[in-house]
This record gives sequence, structure tokens and C-alpha cells, in this order.
Amino acid sequence: MSILKRPIITERTALYIERDLPKYGFEVDNDATKDEIKAEVERIYEVKVDSVNTMIVRGKKRTRYTKRGFFSGKKSNFKKAIVTLEKGFEIDFYKHI
Repeated sequence: MSILKRPIITERTALYIERDLPKYGFEVDNDATKDEIKAEVERIYEVKVDSVNTMIVRGKKRTRYTKRGFFSGKKSNFKKAIVTLEKGFEIDFYKHI
């Protein structure tokens, strides 16, 4: 099973690309280390990784009101990695579409 779960494509990551900053976001396995993430990105996308920053994103609380009453719950926590590539490398997430 892969350490990388999915790429995170948001306004902030789009801003990095517009400003020619080689930073990309990924949702990763909660137990993954920075070295494992670096090796996996280099293997899958065939690029050179300069640095990896990780963070745990807390799940948000959600409340819904329905005919049966209030339902409250919480989304799961997940780990996010911001990967900075070396100069001259980039990742194209849409090349297989």
C-alpha cells in the first residue's frame, strides 16, 4: 500500500504553482515519516525532493439538523505533507487524464 493517499489541490497550492514555487501538497499515511514520504514522491513522480514539511490536520466537528433531530460527529484527522522540489522539477497531476 502506498504512503501517499492523494494530492491536495487547493487555492494555496495553486498559488504556489502560479508563483513558480515548486511546492506540492499530499495527504499521507498517519504513520509515514519525512524520509519515507520523500522516497515515495521521488519514486512515483521521478523528481528530486528538496524538503518535506508535515502536519496533522485536525478533523472538524459537524452538526446536521434533520427531521429526526440533531446529529453531531467529527471528521477524521489526517496527516498532510508539503513537498518542496529541487529547482527545475515539477509534478503534473493531470498528465494521465
